[in-house]
Amino acid sequence: MSTELPESAAPPPTGAGESSPAPTRRTFIATSTVVGGAVVAGSVVGGTSLIGAEEVTAAERPPSSRVSLTVNGTRRTVTVDNRTSLLDLLREHLGLTGSKKGCNAGACGACTVLVDGHRVNACLTLAVRLESAEVTTIEGLAKGGELHPLQQAFIDEDAFQCGYCTPGQIVSGVGCIKEGHTGSPEEIREWMSGNICRCGCYVKIVRAVEQTAGRK
Repeated sequence: MSTELPESAAPPPTGAGESSPAPTRRTFIATSTVVGGAVVAGSVVGGTSLIGAEEVTAAERPPSSRVSLTVNGTRRTVTVDNRTSLLDLLREHLGLTGSKKGCNAGACGACTVLVDGHRVNACLTLAVRLESAEVTTIEGLAKGGELHPLQQAFIDEDAFQCGYCTPGQIVSGVGCIKEGHTGSPEEIREWMSGNICRCGCYVKIVRAVEQTAGRK
């Protein structure tokens, strides 16, 4: 019996110089999986993957500092990111949310607090620069459950509407009175001009400050 194959069924000759056939999709995926697994396993065994991740995390962590200050008569010590503003320290770390974040650019006065008796915009003041400072917020004005005279004057004069700017207005008013800038309504308006009231209660705010200054 003849063992010769028909010409169409005979396998094509392969010479030494011919290239191997292109890999199939299945072969490519299998090879990639094996190689990738070997690389990952080698890096984990060698410790480079875990150690490298820890080093990257440490490098990306922002610098922080420990600061001690007195807030409303209570000594507080916290560790904060060096970029933390006094406003964020009060609101996010100490839970004193009376001071409001309005513009966060020092233009509206909603975040006004007293630092060592002086008015400052808390959103523009770095917390780490206040070591040993004394900070007074709206929460610290009332004494023994009794409202500060200016807080009461705001109620008497109905010097607020939505109330969002009111904490900053009152603290700024307290500072204005302490500074002695209450000789006339015009002077009060000038020295309170850094505090914006979008509801337009300026006339009543000036009256409240004037009323409190007159009782002093």
